[in-house]
Amino acid sequence: MQENYLVFLRNSIECKLSQYLVFATLTAASLIATVGLSVKADAQPLTVNNTEVTNYAQSVLAMEPKRQQAFEEIKKLIGGKEIPKIVCNDPSSMNSLPNKAKDIAVNYCNDSQKIVAAHNLTFERFNQITVEYQNNNALKQRIYNTLIRLQNESSPNSGARNVP
Repeated sequence: MQENYLVFLRNSIECKLSQYLVFATLTAASLIATVGLSVKADAQPLTVNNTEVTNYAQSVLAMEPKRQQAFEEIKKLIGGKEIPKIVCNDPSSMNSLPNKAKDIAVNYCNDSQKIVAAHNLTFERFNQITVEYQNNNALKQRIYNTLIRLQNESSPNSGARNVP
């Protein structure tokens, strides 16, 4: 009985983690997406190889804690006001922020660019994949699966365990 409970608990945690990762991916990617990148209806889907999918997922996972921290710091600075959508390649998206909050957003954007570069992607390529992610369910599934795999690999308790 206890073993069944642990399997259920693990599955429940994995389900919540999966949902969180998808949300985190969309949130982080939307924060740094390039304004003006658009996909034409008649355009061919972007080809993204497995290495790029892994690099993209690793970038998102590395950016997420920094995004959360920046978001919380900005939220504290602006109080009850709504935080505007911050787009790293559009400095005007930060104009409504107070100076200290603007500094936090710029630092986040600079850190994000470094993270993307450290994972062997250009910022432009990262943004192209982000746009394709939003329009391509097959790519979305590949990225989602890669995020789950990477998260499981980094978890010290990954894998099934039997408890006596």
